[in-house]
Amino acid sequence: MHLTTKGYYSSRWFSLPMTLVYLVLAVIFFEWSALDSLVQNYFYNAETLTWMIDRNEPILHFLLYSGIKKLFIAIVLFLLFALIFLRKNDWVKHNVKGLVIVVLSCLIIPLTVGALKDNTNMPCPNQLVEFGGQYDSIGLFETLGADSQRPITRCYPAGHASGGFALLSLLFLFRTKKSRNNALIGVMLLGWSTASYKILIGDHFLSHTIVTMLLAWIIVLLINSWVSYIESRFFNKLIITDKLPIKTKSDYNGPIILYVDSINNYENI
Repeated sequence: MHLTTKGYYSSRWFSLPMTLVYLVLAVIFFEWSALDSLVQNYFYNAETLTWMIDRNEPILHFLLYSGIKKLFIAIVLFLLFALIFLRKNDWVKHNVKGLVIVVLSCLIIPLTVGALKDNTNMPCPNQLVEFGGQYDSIGLFETLGADSQRPITRCYPAGHASGGFALLSLLFLFRTKKSRNNALIGVMLLGWSTASYKILIGDHFLSHTIVTMLLAWIIVLLINSWVSYIESRFFNKLIITDKLPIKTKSDYNGPIILYVDSINNYENI
C-alpha cells in the first residue's frame, strides 16, 4: 500500500517548483526592502538598549530554546531507534517510508541550514550598529572590504527554527487529512514559536525564519522524491500468481497481479 501524498500540500501551490519560486522571491524581497529592520524596531528599545524578551529569562529560554532542542533530539533518536530495533512492530512496519522521510529530514535540514550559516556570514540583529551592536549591515550578495574584516557571523538563515520546520516531514507520515492538518498546525506553531523567541531576543530577522521554513519544505520534498525512487527501484515488485490465498473484489479466475511494496502490503490492481 503506497503512502499517498495526495492532499492540500501536494497541490501545485506547494510543489517543489513553486516553493523554489517562493524562496527566490522571498530572498529578493527581503534583500532589497527595509521590512526586516522595520519589524525588528518594534522589538528593540533604543533608549535602554534592550530587546522585548531578555535572553537570560530562564523559563522562556528553557521552553523555547534549550528544552525544545533537547526534545527534538530525543524525538529523532527515538524514531531512529524504532526503525532499527522496533522494525517488527506493526505500526513501524506500516510506516517505514514515512519514518525514513522524517528521520532524514530532521538530520539533513539542520545540517544544511548550519552549512549555509557558515557561508553567508551575515550578522544577527543584535550585532548590528542600529541595534546596539558593533557591525555594519551587510547584504546577502555583498562582500566585506579589506578594511572591514570581522569574525564570522552565523545568523542567516535561522538555525534554531530549522528543527521545528524539519517536522513538516510528518505530513508524509500521517495518512488521514485530519491528522495531516493537525500535524501542520502543530509544526507551524512549534516552528514559529521558537523562531519568534529568537526574533524577540534580537538573534534573527523575520527573513531568516521565512527562508528557513521554505528551504525546509524544499528539502522535505526532495527527500520524499529520493526515498520514493529508492523504494520503487529496489523494493517494489510485481508478482503474477494463479492463486490468491485471500478474498478479492473480483471474480476473475485468471492470473492476478499483485503490487508488493517495501513493507509487504498487498493490493489487487
